Amino acid sequence: MGRKDRQEAAEQEKHTADEINNSAEQAVDTQNESNQEEVPELSVEEQLENKITGLNDKYLRLYSDFENFRKRTIKEKGDLISNASEGVVKDMLAVLDDFERAIENNQTSDDADAIKQGFQLIYNKFTNILVAKGVKAMDSKGQTFDIDHHEAITNIPADKKMKGKVVDVVEKGYFLNDKVLRYAKVVVGQ
Repeated sequence: MGRKDRQEAAEQEKHTADEINNSAEQAVDTQNESNQEEVPELSVEEQLENKITGLNDKYLRLYSDFENFRKRTIKEKGDLISNASEGVVKDMLAVLDDFERAIENNQTSDDADAIKQGFQLIYNKFTNILVAKGVKAMDSKGQTFDIDHHEAITNIPADKKMKGKVVDVVEKGYFLNDKVLRYAKVVVGQ
């Protein structure tokens, strides 16, 4: 194809594209004219009523969307709370299995050292699970009595060195992620 042929083809394509554009513009103009003829003039009151109706519709849709969101959020929260302990309980089942095996073995075993060692292993497994879940025991004995961590069961007379300090721990206290899970029940020196 020569240079002249290519020029003619390009001009012909341009001419065809111009014709398509012109006919499209004419169709749009005709459509606009027909739309303008079909829409009667509305009075100000009718325009305001239409606007109010539209806004009320938007409001009702928004309100129903919000209500659906709120209900869904409440349901999801409830599901989360009811299933929150699933991981902890699942880990505790392993400890329960160990206790059942220990009980079975202890019925036929006469070796007290083996029984003690078995219970020590179960205890260690249990405490490791709790530590992994963020539970930490309080170290209260010998510490200054603190109402934010301790619950005083009784006061006993003590020497000057132990005054206002924890003399004995009746029930250990625990933290869960640095928040008091259970207060330590202690005996305080007076």
